[in-house]
Amino acid sequence: MSWFALQTQECNAKAGLIRPCNECAVREYSVCAPLDPAEQARVVQIMSPIEAGNGTTIFDESDPADHVFNITSGAVKVYKLLADGRRAITGFLFPGDFLGLTYRESYAFSAEALEATKLCRFPRAKLERLLEEMPKLERRLLGLASHELAAAQDQMLLLGRKTAKERLASFLILLSNAARRHGRQGDPVDLPMGRGDIADYLGLTIETVSRTFTQLKREGTIQLLEGNRVHLAKLERLEALAGLS
Repeated sequence: MSWFALQTQECNAKAGLIRPCNECAVREYSVCAPLDPAEQARVVQIMSPIEAGNGTTIFDESDPADHVFNITSGAVKVYKLLADGRRAITGFLFPGDFLGLTYRESYAFSAEALEATKLCRFPRAKLERLLEEMPKLERRLLGLASHELAAAQDQMLLLGRKTAKERLASFLILLSNAARRHGRQGDPVDLPMGRGDIADYLGLTIETVSRTFTQLKREGTIQLLEGNRVHLAKLERLEALAGLS
């Protein structure tokens, strides 16, 4: 979907399709969490609600990093294109996550909605000015940035010396923990991304990912449910595979 379409969806969102901030389901876990009503009102003044349909590009790698985003519903994948044309998915983001943080003048990766997604968009320059006046907001963003760093470290471990089964087990545990951290249900695990995206993220082939899902299912470690959900039937077994026990 084009940027023009995304802008059109922004206009529709401003017409009232996105709930008021005080009714936001992820407010407690978002960048706005520590703000009092007066501070929140100042943040809302610079915010634009955005709706991105499945497959919509939110921004491309090397685009000017003029905006940052807070995801309020849906899911987003972030990725880089390698010199040989291959795609390397570097992460998946969910409600409560912040998107687009960078110290550079342009984005270091691309972001695409995995499903119907709603975001709060902030002009970077205006938000940076608010940070100077709101220490609580600055601390919150630093905390979110630290989570991004931890996620990058987790992926490095996933791409290390782990087997395919260990990588997939680790991936499911990471998604479950992320959901719980943001106040959502951690089991069953929602998988809005396709097998191809999971394969790209884990450094595996689609065939290996599908085969490993089937293997874990046959062992009774997981149950594959309708709606792209996975029940962690034997959590301790998964944690052992992930090296967490």
